[in-house]
Amino acid sequence: MIKLRNLERRYPLAKEKFFYVLRDINIDIQEGEFISIMGPSGAGKSTLLHILGMHDHGWRGEYFFRETAVHHLKTKERATLRNEQIGFVFQQYHLLDDLTVYENLDIPLSYRRYSKSERAALVADTLDRFQIVGKKDLYPRQLSGGQQQLVGVARAIIAEPKLLLADEPTGNLHSGQGEEIMELFRKLNDEGMTIIQVTHSEKNASYGKRTIQLRDGWITKREQ
Repeated sequence: MIKLRNLERRYPLAKEKFFYVLRDINIDIQEGEFISIMGPSGAGKSTLLHILGMHDHGWRGEYFFRETAVHHLKTKERATLRNEQIGFVFQQYHLLDDLTVYENLDIPLSYRRYSKSERAALVADTLDRFQIVGKKDLYPRQLSGGQQQLVGVARAIIAEPKLLLADEPTGNLHSGQGEEIMELFRKLNDEGMTIIQVTHSEKNASYGKRTIQLRDGWITKREQ
């Protein structure tokens, strides 16, 4: 599904000097894998995730996503590919505060070619699947942290993306809520969804089938 070759991300410091966040990254990820990316703070984990999610465009190297050469795409083409193929779960939830749960779930569908009735059906099905029908008219501020993250996951997968990216998805949750989210990820992966998560937690990483370790922008270890 994903192939990275000689990927690097750097920022200018002074004349002809650069600070490298990522260096010489070479990764192959197969469809249906569950990958955990680990490493200390500043290792480049979140940067790598945002490159994979096509939010960061300032990198060099080659990135192939399902045979598409992302490095040859224009910014608008990358955005279209991202909106159609990739879902995101963030540590800070990133729900829209002025929209209800129902409306937050509808947002990703608005980027795709769904009719109004199809969107309504998908939202209804997702509310039911995540057992949050009773929360559909509430605003994020009226939900607990665990409930907000549950809505965040529901929003990320409502349009059935091929790839789910998660950046410290349980970082703001207590242990019980975090375990619930990780079990949900396991279930989604068992159903065939490819998942890549960034985590500091060894326990969360163990839900993945493979771990990639980063340090100072380099891949230092790959665990099968």
